[in-house]
Amino acid sequence: MKSHPPTIIGTATAVPSYTKSTEEILGYLEEFLKDQEERFRQKVMRIFKYAQVDRRYAIMSAEDVFRPMSFEEKNRKYVTAAKSLSEEVLRKALEDANTAPGELDYIITVSCTGFMIPSVDAYLINSLGLSPDIVRLPVTEMGCVGGVSGLIYAEQFLKANPNKKAAVVAVEAPSATFQRRDFSMTNMVSAAIFGDGAAAVILSSHKEDSGPVIRGSAMYHFYNETEMMGFEVVDSGFQMVLDVEVPEKIAEEFEDIIHPFLQDNGLQIQDIDHLIFHPGGKKIVRLVEDLFSQWGNNIEHTKEVLRQYGNMSSATVLFVLHKFLQEERKPKEKGLMLSFGPGFTAQRILLEWQ
Repeated sequence: MKSHPPTIIGTATAVPSYTKSTEEILGYLEEFLKDQEERFRQKVMRIFKYAQVDRRYAIMSAEDVFRPMSFEEKNRKYVTAAKSLSEEVLRKALEDANTAPGELDYIITVSCTGFMIPSVDAYLINSLGLSPDIVRLPVTEMGCVGGVSGLIYAEQFLKANPNKKAAVVAVEAPSATFQRRDFSMTNMVSAAIFGDGAAAVILSSHKEDSGPVIRGSAMYHFYNETEMMGFEVVDSGFQMVLDVEVPEKIAEEFEDIIHPFLQDNGLQIQDIDHLIFHPGGKKIVRLVEDLFSQWGNNIEHTKEVLRQYGNMSSATVLFVLHKFLQEERKPKEKGLMLSFGPGFTAQRILLEWQ
């Protein structure tokens, strides 16, 4: 039996209850930086002010983020939040897809900002009453590219299994990775752009289900660039690694990332109607916007997600996808999903609306 193309039939997003505007965060930042040199303080304040993030959400209060906290305590907060946020967002996505929990055949959970065994999908089986036969796949070390990775793994499962349904659930809490004794520019920049959140996508290979279908997907890996992005595990938790040359590296490889992938699917960049791009930060957003603007593509949804929520690691591109799916699209319109992450890697999905 030939499988129906993997189809996205539902999406949802969720955020934790703690939230602050960037203006409110600046007050905490002044206290945090009070013992630092004046020039450094002003530089960090400017980074926050101009990061193009107006608001962020967190699994803990701002007071907790900036107070001394052990790795154990931070991870406990992460585990509690991961369970509740993933349950909330998966329930919402299943409702959007008009799908009962027991109808899922495959669940992929994505997270890189905390650590738990069993992984969060095991708890979802119990809390939502998922099928005892469901296939589980936790994806834990892909960073910001993990949302697209999860969709690619779901696509591969559904292509091989007709009349099945899969869920991708991404839940991230970068607030639990903030290092209060690390005054490196990497820690300051990551604190300025990251926020917490969760997103879920329901996919189907049932022929009667409609929605945007996945027409193609691929991963692209940069040689010898494993030090560009990721986490170091230290006594106080996860310490961000983020090379300042990431935007330049993307620009150098951009044509090899985009054009062969589209050609393999019989397309050119001019055929793409929508760019569903992960907003890694202001510089990467500006770079990709410049590269695509010559073909008339805009990334307004990407910029809006960054402004409203910050970079939520793997969940962020799924927030952008959710925005696209809240709007009417014409049949045959095409979207290109694009994310970058540790490895260093770029991952792409081609969508076509039915």
